[in-house]
This record gives sequence, structure tokens and C-alpha cells, in this order.
Amino acid sequence: MEPKQTTIPKARKKQPWQNNPNIITLFSITLASLKTPLNPLSKPLILNSSNKLLRFLHPNSPFTSNSPLLNPILSLLPLMLHSSDEEIIRTAVKIVGAVSLVSIEANERVAGDSGIVKGLVLNILRFEMMETKKLVCNAILDLSITSLGCQRLLDVSGLNYIMLGFLQVQKSLVSSLYINLVENEGNFFLGVKHKQEKIPLLLLNAAATLINFCHPEQLKSIPRKLKEATFPYLGEIWSKVRAKLLASEILNVSKVKCCYKSNLTAKSLAESIFRLSMDALSVINSMPSEVVMGHIFGPSSTSFTNFMLEHWESSPFLIRNQPKYPEAPHAIFSSFMHSLTSEEELPKCLSSILRGMVSCPPVALNEIDCLSLLNDVRDTLGSPIIYQQDIRVVKTSMHSKLEEHYFQEYLRNGIEGPRAFSAEDILKCEGAYRKGYTTAVRGMEFRNSDIAAVTREIASMFGQPSVGANLYVTPPNSQGLSCHYDDHCVFVCQLYGVKQWTVYPKPIIELPRLYECLEVPQELLVQSRQILLDEGDVLYLPRGFAHEACTVADLGESSKVYESSVHLTLAIEVEPPFEWEGFAHIALYLWSRKTGSDTFAHDTSGMLSISVYILHIAMRLLSSTEPIFRKACLAAASSLPIDTIEWHEKNQRATFKLASDKINELCSFTDSLEYLQKAVERDDDPFHWLRWLELLNGRDVYVQNFCNFNSDRVCNILSFINQHKDDAEAAFAHVKSNFCSEDLFDDAKESFKTLHALYKEARMRYMNGMLSLHH
Repeated sequence: MEPKQTTIPKARKKQPWQNNPNIITLFSITLASLKTPLNPLSKPLILNSSNKLLRFLHPNSPFTSNSPLLNPILSLLPLMLHSSDEEIIRTAVKIVGAVSLVSIEANERVAGDSGIVKGLVLNILRFEMMETKKLVCNAILDLSITSLGCQRLLDVSGLNYIMLGFLQVQKSLVSSLYINLVENEGNFFLGVKHKQEKIPLLLLNAAATLINFCHPEQLKSIPRKLKEATFPYLGEIWSKVRAKLLASEILNVSKVKCCYKSNLTAKSLAESIFRLSMDALSVINSMPSEVVMGHIFGPSSTSFTNFMLEHWESSPFLIRNQPKYPEAPHAIFSSFMHSLTSEEELPKCLSSILRGMVSCPPVALNEIDCLSLLNDVRDTLGSPIIYQQDIRVVKTSMHSKLEEHYFQEYLRNGIEGPRAFSAEDILKCEGAYRKGYTTAVRGMEFRNSDIAAVTREIASMFGQPSVGANLYVTPPNSQGLSCHYDDHCVFVCQLYGVKQWTVYPKPIIELPRLYECLEVPQELLVQSRQILLDEGDVLYLPRGFAHEACTVADLGESSKVYESSVHLTLAIEVEPPFEWEGFAHIALYLWSRKTGSDTFAHDTSGMLSISVYILHIAMRLLSSTEPIFRKACLAAASSLPIDTIEWHEKNQRATFKLASDKINELCSFTDSLEYLQKAVERDDDPFHWLRWLELLNGRDVYVQNFCNFNSDRVCNILSFINQHKDDAEAAFAHVKSNFCSEDLFDDAKESFKTLHALYKEARMRYMNGMLSLHH
């Protein structure tokens, strides 16, 4: 007998959940319950319905942004988020986070509902329970994975609420917060050990996400008092992170136990602090201009005028310690020197300062957009100092006169990419000091607020956007850098000990430009002058003058060995727009705009317009042979003594008149054509050096034409000129003569000052950001 077959019943076909009437009923029940909050049955109904909804929103569910249930869910959330019941709010927040992660489209649908976004951020401060704050933070982070989500959170002042929420929890948690750094795929994520420490880190993560999304105007709109209240706690957390980065105390993500790892990286935290600080008013200490001027040039205002007349960009000048500050001969740097020469020996004090430093990438010459710069430096922002970029440890043999680096293996030619210092490397600097090596630290204006204040005032005196500051710590009986000349003017401020300087009286190159060749032909090193700098002394060295310095008087048997030396060099780097050549280009641009409607109106061939561009080239070529065009233009100088202002104005006008006469007399049409021809042969942009002119009026057709000088266009222009050589040369002479005959100083000065203000603001914002990462 055959066994009876067992029939397996077919599984009942499941109705798609989004069309399930029972599910749809949940929405009407929840909505009705929300409308009757006093009914004792309302809360259980709401929570029961909401929890069922959450089960349908799990990551593997078929729910999509096109689901017909999305609209009902969105309609419920504002009511739930504005409920007076904390448990209902927590459930609503969970739904917001779940929907935000369904898809980008669903995320943007949530972000598009202002009621949801407002309700979300308001609940950061409404309740004290940490569980609620945690859920709200997670939902905000889920919503902020899209640009629209970030923007909508900012539109409802979400960042302000998050920062206030952070301040609510900081008093009890931040000071004792134990930060871990967890490495995962090359990034270092912030983590904490204990459960109760998770909330401030979540709030910090949410704040950093929005801060790093902000554009400049949004950053400026954050209340100043809120920034100032938040800075100390951000600084406290950052100092812990910075110490772990330096000490390489990094956990591997696979070995992390009992630790909450956030999505906030060390770089993102550094960027947030940088961004918040860019427009801060209190980052740089105040330093009256008369105090700075008195320290460097002496108590009399005529001292500055005499210096400008007799030495500026022409000859070295020694200013001995001024007796007007008998209680502190080098008062403007006294607080910095106190930190460097405490009771500990000098190399240990230096190591302590180096441990607090982070990398300061140099600013590009034409960079005026600080947020754009951040995109370039984001990978190293906040990292420990980098060899050769931030620090060098070097000595020069007294006999061979060749430089030797202590960290030979860190030279860029020897390894791939820049090398960041570790805590061990900083300790090695103490040993290097004892072996006669000088430690040179670049960018001190980014690392110390007192030094920043001094450089800011000097920049104002000389009408430049910024002034750099480098620190040199030299042990006894040694020499740091070999004989060299600089492409910038420097004021050497002797802060500690004494140092013997050898200065050569004639420039190797007269007024070299930035990044020009700095090789020193030995045959030109004759008739040197010996200068001994003591504490408080200042030595001015114009660019192009060869020099070297050491802590030993000479190499004979009776040579005198001096003690350790510490000095700062304040560097005035004259960037292309702020030379007199730059001023002349601005004047030509303004003249062309002013006369274009009249002079060029009937120029159907375009010959006159072409002549203007050729004149720009002719002025560029002239600047290589005529030093006056490489001199610093001081038309934007401020912070000057009152009795100096009138002289200064006359001096600037006279210099521009002299430059105009040189242009009229020496600018060559033939040389300019040859320059264009060579640019075509090299496939070069013939106006790449004049791109900064776009900053004055980037939308102007005249300026935009500079962007269109490709090789084909230049070839066409050259062909046209060669066909009408005599007419072209006559047009060039006409343009040159008319331009040079007009008094354009006042108009050019105003535009020059506008350009200067753009550069100065950008450098100041960068300085503020970098200083904040050191405090």
C-alpha cells in the first residue's frame, strides 16, 4: 500500500506591505491620537503605531522614496516632534533618522519639510535626558549626509542649537573627556571610552559637520558670544587630539574595545576650529603701532622717515636697543621670550614649544579665498609640523661653509612626500642643539599671538598684506644657515644672547623677486662688515644682500664663543601686485576703461586695444632691468606717524611719476612682440603673471580677455600685427604716450588699496585660523 502523500499547503501570498490596509490604518490612528493628546489611550496608540512603522523602515525593507506611505509619514513627524511627551519625541526622531537613510531622495524630502527640521533641532535643548540628545544628534547626522540636509539645518539655526547643546553638557564632561584616536583606512576618528562621554562627542560631530559645510557668510552669522563660549572647550578637546597625533597614540579599528568611535576625524575637528576662528576678533593680541614702531625705529617719528629715505630697499641698517623701554628692552616679544627662556634650559623650552605646534602650509601668492585654500591643505590641516615646510634643523661647517641637515632622511628628495615630526623627533632636536645645530621654525606669526600682532602692525606700516616671522635658536660656537641672500627684506630682532653677523655691502641681485635664484657667487663676497647683535638690537637687511650669522666671533685661536642665541626675522615679502610694476598695471587697466569709450570707439581694427595688452607686456619686460618697478609700492601703508603722512604721499606720487617716465621712454614694442612669439613657441600663457588683476573686476571684459590669450589667439594677433607693422607700432606709441601723460595716481591708489584690502583680509583670516589651532 502506497503511503499517503502529504500535501504541503502553499504559503499564503503576502500582500505588499505598502498596500496593506492594516499598515495604512496606522497613520489615521496615529494622527487621531496626536490630535487628542489628553486622552490616556493616545500615547500607547501613538507609540504602538510608530514602532510598527519603524519596523517597516529597517535597512533591508522595500520602502523607497517613491512609496505612497512617505507623504503620510512626513505629515505625522512635525506633530510628533512638537509633542510635549519625550518618549513620543524620541520615537519621532528615530523615524526621521530611518527615513533619512532610505535614499538621497527620501533624505531631501525630509529636509524639505521645515516643520520636521525645526522640530528636530529644537529638541536638542528641550529635554535634559541624554538618551533624547543622543537620538536627536544621530538623526541630525543622518539628515546631514546630503547637501540639502545640511543647508536646511543651517536655515533653521540648527548649528546654533547644536553648539548650545554642546555647552549644556560640557561643564561636567568635556574637562574629563578621554579622547581616543581610532585609525581606519588612513583616517583618525575621535572616540571615547565611556558611555556617558558619547553625548558631547555626538554634539561635537554634528556641529563640525555643519561648520565645515558653511560658506563664509554663514560662518559670520554665528553669534560672536556663542563662538567665544565654545572656543575654550574646543581648544581643550583639540589639545588632547593634538597630543595623541604627536605621540602616535592611535588605536586600530579592529582592536577597539569598550570605545565609541564617532564619524568625526581629527582633520574635520581641526577644520571646524579653523573655520570658526577666521573672523574672530580676539585671536590676535593688541599691539599699538607706536609701540612697534618705537621698538624698531626709535622713539622719534623722524627715525622712520630717515630710515625710509636712506635705507629702505637700498642698504643694511643697524638699530641699537632703544632706552625708552628700560624695564624690557625687547618688550614687544617679552611674553614669547618668557615661554622660551624659563627656568629650564633652552633646548628643553624649545621642545616644549614645538610640541604645541601644528603644520602651517604656506599661502599661495594669489590666494584670497581662505575656504578655497582649505581644500588644498585639508589633508594636512592640524597635523604635526612638517620638516622643511615648518622646521629645519641645520648647521654650517665653519671651514667648508656647507650646510648639513640633522634629519637627512627627511629631506624631500629622499622620501616620498613631506614628513611630519613625531614626539621622538622633537626630543631629538635637543640632542641636535647640543651638537651645534640651529633650529629654524617658519611661520611664527601663525603660532604666537604676540608675534602675530607685531607682524600685523609692520605689514600696515609698509602697505603689504602680511609679514612673516621665522624663529632661529642657535647653540654656542656654531652657525646655522650658510651665507645666502633673501628674496624679501627682513628685520632681524635679537631676543636672547648675542650673535655675530657678517653682511656684504653690495647686493648680489638688486631687489630680487620672490622665488628668484638665491645662489651666491663666491667672487662677490668681498669687503664684509661685521655686526654684533645684542639683546634688543634690530638689523635691517634689504633683499639681495648676502649675509651669514654665528655664535662665534672668528675662527682664529683666540676666537670668542658667545652663548646661545635666539632671534626672530620679520620678513616683508613683496608680492607681484604690490610692487610698483603692479601699481602701473592697475593704472593702465583703469586708464583703458576710462578712455575706452572715447579713444577706442572708432578703433574698428582693434589695433589700439591690442596695443594696451602689448604695453602690459612691455612694462613686465621693463621691470626686469629697471629696479624701480621691483620696489615695494607703499601706497596702501597705514599706521604711520601723523607728521610722516604728507611726506609719504609726496614720495609715492614722485615714485609713480618716475615709473611713468621710464615706461614712456623705455617700453619697447619690438621686445614685446618677441616675448609673444616665444610664448607661442612654448605654448605658454603670455599673461599668467597678471591673473591677480581679475581680483579687481573679474567680470570686466578687459580683464576677462587675459583669460583668453591662448596660443591660437596670440598667433592671430601676431599675424595681424606683422601685416600692419607700421600702424601697430604707431598705435602702441600713441597708447603709451597718452597713458603716461595722464595723472592716474589717485585713481590707481584707490583700486590698489581695494586689492590690498582683499589680500590683507584673506591673510588675516588664515592667520586667525592657524593661531586657533596653536592655542
